[in-house]
Amino acid sequence: MTDVPSPGAAQRAYRAACPNCGAPVEFRSAASAFAVCSFCRSTLVRDGEALRRTGESAELFDDHTPLQLGAAGTHQGAAFTLVGRLQYRYAQGTWNEWHALFDTGRSGWLSEDHGRYVMAFERRLDAAPSPPASEQLRVGAAQIVDGQSWTVASVTVARLIAAQGELPAPPVTDRGFVVADLRSTRDEVGTLDYGNPAQPTWSIGRSVSLADLRLTGLADAGEKTLSARGLACPSCGAALEIKLATTQSIVCHQCHAVVDVSQGVGAELAHYAQENGSEPLIPLGTIGRIAFGTAVAGTLSALDWQVVGYVERCEVESTLDEDQVFWREYLLYHRTAGFTFLIDADDGWSWAAPITGVPQRFGDSVKHDGVLYRQLYSYTGKVTYVLGEFYWRLRRDERTHNIDYRGTGPASSRRLNREQTATDGVQEVVWSAGETLTADTVRSAFRLPADQAARFARDATPLAGTAGNLVRKVVAGLVLGILFLMLARCDSSDDCSDERSNFGEASQEYQRCLADRRSGSRTGGGSWGGFSSGGGGHK
Repeated sequence: MTDVPSPGAAQRAYRAACPNCGAPVEFRSAASAFAVCSFCRSTLVRDGEALRRTGESAELFDDHTPLQLGAAGTHQGAAFTLVGRLQYRYAQGTWNEWHALFDTGRSGWLSEDHGRYVMAFERRLDAAPSPPASEQLRVGAAQIVDGQSWTVASVTVARLIAAQGELPAPPVTDRGFVVADLRSTRDEVGTLDYGNPAQPTWSIGRSVSLADLRLTGLADAGEKTLSARGLACPSCGAALEIKLATTQSIVCHQCHAVVDVSQGVGAELAHYAQENGSEPLIPLGTIGRIAFGTAVAGTLSALDWQVVGYVERCEVESTLDEDQVFWREYLLYHRTAGFTFLIDADDGWSWAAPITGVPQRFGDSVKHDGVLYRQLYSYTGKVTYVLGEFYWRLRRDERTHNIDYRGTGPASSRRLNREQTATDGVQEVVWSAGETLTADTVRSAFRLPADQAARFARDATPLAGTAGNLVRKVVAGLVLGILFLMLARCDSSDDCSDERSNFGEASQEYQRCLADRRSGSRTGGGSWGGFSSGGGGHK
């Protein structure tokens, strides 16, 4: 494989002023606990609850959009300018809606939708039949609105927390109200806004990319300023201004004493590291150039993606005769393309991104974008470890119900996933689409050393992506019988040396290999991954 072009600038950065010399110090990851000033070599520590809770709760990735008032673009040949903004908060985070005023006088809304964007326009509802009351909506159920069929994707209570610029109607800021998203097989998202419960508003939107809107006047690249805290040096009394919070020490700029400021924070981080094994194979803050297909920004061109979040998950076992499956997900961010997930599962690498609509059902199969997908697995996943930032509130031990689908015929490398969540009183169904990737493609895209190739390799088992749970159980039972006969004639030597050298003795991979050796069960994955792209809905 040929080398990929050198990655570009960071899509997301944290900046703080050195408390010793004032020089700017940049952090490329929300999970970075330490930094050293390149000018005076002072040790700095990061301030922020995310690091005190590393492994348990990810930091909310707020203000990721480059949009701002005055930005202008075109949609379907019509010019518009962003003249107003509404920001809403709900239990899982926040989202923005930008009032797009077209030169024709028409108003539209450019809204955030699972880390991407939707251009929506309000529609007048016919008097009969009247729109459903919010309490009648059930997530995942079919619903007729304005004579068309929809699937209820989410129902949540939101509150308007900020308003800017020119708006077509007075903002409702004194109370919370129900907002429901409905999605269709026409790749549309419809929103029922119950700000006025007796007369909800109805809007319909479609996914758009900022590149296709040909926007000008966007905000500068995302940068987050870190706050400061101070203390007196116990040696000389000089004021030490600490810009970050989770550290073990800081060097006094006057007497050069090394001051311990950990106070148990380091112990908490060490506890999570010990409990959850090795660090991500792709470090947070790393930038890779890779093409993710038409589901991302509507283009096949390669973009510079930055790793901003990392989560480890496991499948919650439903029966004792099933192997527990583990997988890892990386949240990637591009300033104008939004977010994409990179999934590292036992049966290989893949990528995925949320879609605007919903597939069409055909029994246990679904059809999307002209491709028929057959169901692979249905399972419950649980979050076991979290690092970095996510655009919704992601915490350890959260559970999701997932169904994986695989494309048929020439599209067998394509994947679909349906994920249903119920967290903090918010119920939501999210569909995501993606495709498999080779380990070499991933490693090369992020320009990681060739000597790490073995750590990225994943064995695609004969069962992976080709059969359902029933077949997995039957074949696994046959394999168990053969392995028990073989183990009766074999010694108990450690056959997990590769996992130990690649991932470490405390890793999940090595421990699971040892457990499989003891039980005689298989080590293959069998599940596509069950990535999570839930949370952070645009309404």
